[in-house]
Amino acid sequence: MRALVESTVAPMPCAIGVDVGRTKIAAGVVTGDGRVLAERVVAAPSHLDQLAVVSQVAAVVEELAGTHPEARRLGVGTPEVVEWPSGRVLDAGGSGQSFALRDLLEEAVSLPTVVDSDANMAAWAEFRAGSAVGTRNAVIVTVGTGVGGGIVTDGQLYRGSTGFAGELGHIVVQPEGVRCQCGNRGCLEALSSGTALTRNGRRAAQADPAGMIARLAGSAEQVTGETVFEAALQGDPQAVALFGELGHWLGIGMAAVVLFFDPDVVVVGGGLARTGDLLLGPAGTSMNAHCPVRGGRMPRLEAAAHPRSSGVLGAGMLALDSFAQAR
Repeated sequence: MRALVESTVAPMPCAIGVDVGRTKIAAGVVTGDGRVLAERVVAAPSHLDQLAVVSQVAAVVEELAGTHPEARRLGVGTPEVVEWPSGRVLDAGGSGQSFALRDLLEEAVSLPTVVDSDANMAAWAEFRAGSAVGTRNAVIVTVGTGVGGGIVTDGQLYRGSTGFAGELGHIVVQPEGVRCQCGNRGCLEALSSGTALTRNGRRAAQADPAGMIARLAGSAEQVTGETVFEAALQGDPQAVALFGELGHWLGIGMAAVVLFFDPDVVVVGGGLARTGDLLLGPAGTSMNAHCPVRGGRMPRLEAAAHPRSSGVLGAGMLALDSFAQAR
C-alpha cells in the first residue's frame, strides 16, 4: 500500500474581483495569470445606494471566499470617481458627498481591499492579460452605453490628482453638437456610444419607415443599438453608415488622447467592441486622419481581448498586484 504524499506546492495566489455596474454586480475568483475560476452575477441595488452596494458585494464575496479560501484579496471597480489609494468614492451618485467604500468593504469582508474606477479595472485587465500585453504605454477606451477609458503610462495606471483621469467620454469633439448627460454639448460619449447609436438608429427609422432598421425593430421607437448592428450585419447601407458616423467621432477623440499620451496601443473595449470592423474600421481611419504625422508611427488599434469580463478580471489582478508591490 502506497503512502499518501501531501503536495508541498502552494496554490496559486487568487483574489476576488468585483465589477459594480448600474444594473448588475459581477464577481469572480481571479488568478495572477489572468484566469477567472468562478463567477457570480447578481442584480445591483437601485440607484447604486452605497450602503446597499456594500451589503450586496459582501454577500457575493463571502459566497466565493467560502468555496475558494485561497482568494485572500479583494478588488472592486465602480462607475464612480474614486480617490486612489484611499478607495474613497468622490461625489457618490452625483450627491456631492464622498463615501469611504474601501474601508467599509474591508470591515464587512475582512479582506485587504483595493477600490478603483471600473474603467481603470478594464484597462488593467487588458494591460496585464489582454490586447495591451507587452506594452508599457496603453490607452483603453470602453464604448458601451457610455464611453470611458483608462490610461497606462510606463507600466502604471495614470489616475491624475483626484482619480478623474481617463474620463475620455467627456472630451468635447463637437462644441455645438448633441447635448450630453453631463450638461455639455458634443462630448465623445454623446456622439459615439451605444446610446448615440440607438438615438441615430431611431432617427433613421423615422426618416425611412420602409428601411431595414425600421422593419427589424417594428417601429422607430423600438430601435436599439442591437437593431442597427443586426441591420449592418445584413449589409444595410444606412446601418453601416451609422457605424461609420460613430467611428468618425470616436477616432477624433482617440486622436486627442494619442497626442497627449503617445501610447503603444489603443484598445477598444465595452459592449460595442464586439461589432469589430464595423466600428474599429472607421474609428482607425478617423484616428489616423486627425493625428499629425509622427515619424510614420501610429499606435496599434486593437479590440479588447476581454470585452465582457475585463471589470472582474482587472479588479482581481489589480488587488493581487497592489498588495504584492506593498510587501
